[in-house]
Order: sequence, then C-alpha cells, then structure tokens
Amino acid sequence: MAVDARPVHIGILALQGAFVEHQSSLERLRLSRTIQVILVKTLEELNQCDALIIPGGESTTIALLAKLSGLLEPLRQFVKEKPVWGTCAGAILLAEKVENTKKGGQEVLGGMSITIARNGWGSQVESFEGDLTVDGLRNSGEPYKGFFIRAPVVVALHPKPEDLPIQVIASLSPALLPPALQSPDHSDEPKTYVALRQGLHLLTTFHPELTKDDRFHEYFVTECVLPTVS
Repeated sequence: MAVDARPVHIGILALQGAFVEHQSSLERLRLSRTIQVILVKTLEELNQCDALIIPGGESTTIALLAKLSGLLEPLRQFVKEKPVWGTCAGAILLAEKVENTKKGGQEVLGGMSITIARNGWGSQVESFEGDLTVDGLRNSGEPYKGFFIRAPVVVALHPKPEDLPIQVIASLSPALLPPALQSPDHSDEPKTYVALRQGLHLLTTFHPELTKDDRFHEYFVTECVLPTVS
C-alpha cells in the first residue's frame, strides 16, 4: 500500500493506565498514512499531536496527574479542537457529567454530551467480556469481543440543539447488563451503549487495546483523525 510522506501524530496520554497497549495496537495498523505515536506527558508533547487517545486506568488519578503536570486546561482546549478517543477511564473524562464519583468529585475534560457513571458494572471481580454489536467498523457483521474491567456505564445522552449528533457505534445485549441496571422490558437504552461517536470524538467504555482486533483503532484513525489532517 502506498503511504503518504507526512506522518500523522497520534498522542496517547501516558500519565497512568494502559497506554502501552494502545501504542501496540496503533503500531499494528497498516493504513494509507504513516502513524507516529507520541506518549504524552508534557505540554510540548501534546502540542505535537494531531489527535489523542486517553487510556483506561483510574480517572481521578489521571485527572489529578494532568492537573499537577499543567496539562488539565491544555487538554480541555485540545478536546475542543482535535479528535480525542477515551477508553474506560478516558471515557469518563470525555463526558460532560459523571455520577458515582469519589469524594471531592471528578474533574472532566468534556467534549461529549453524555452522563456517565463510574464503576457502573461493579468491582474488579465483576469484570467480564462479551460480544458487541458494532456499526461502522470494518466487517461490522463480525462480532467484536469487548473487555469490561470496572467499566463505566452511559447513563444518558443529552445533546443540545446546537451540538453534533451522537452516533452509537457499539452496543451490548440488555441481557448482559447487571440486574441492577436492567429495565423490566429489556428495552434498548443508553446503558447498553458501549461505544459512541460525537463529531471528532470517540468514547468506548471497554478496553479495545486488550484484544488483537484493531478495528476500533482503525476506525478512530480513518474516520475521526485522517479527515482532519492535511
């Protein structure tokens, strides 16, 4: 495949969490543009990025370390201008509102018009994997195995009239929801949504970086990032 000369610089916030796994997934991709991964720990590194991935980990710890590193406000500005993908803890940071926060609340970056609940699936021992229904990925008819580890749950979508629409990229069968989250009629609802896109931003409540199936990384690069770079 012919590759254009100018590499695309995709940052991975590397303050805490599964950033190395995301790096490996990006480096496996074979696309029309060369991808150069930047592990972001400083403002200088952030400023080099065309796009950013915020990995899973511990959302309050990532936010605190970002604040101590002088990155919190620059990250908020970055979210307003460039593509960002948040996975698990990163998904929490991309939300407008967060429920079930630790004492003292939760700093967020915003960017997606949703409310999300921390640890919606329960504790570490209640982690699980399940097949997802996906829309928009390559080979969308092929199930995607999602790994949920202390995963957040999407509680509500609340885009304002002036906001970009929210697209459901992946959902989970309502039958797989914990009993406390299930509706009596098993209706399709935000709690079953596990991957959402709004404009340039992508959010996944599970961990795509823990599989060898790189379709979500491919989707983020080809659909969210490449259209924004020259």
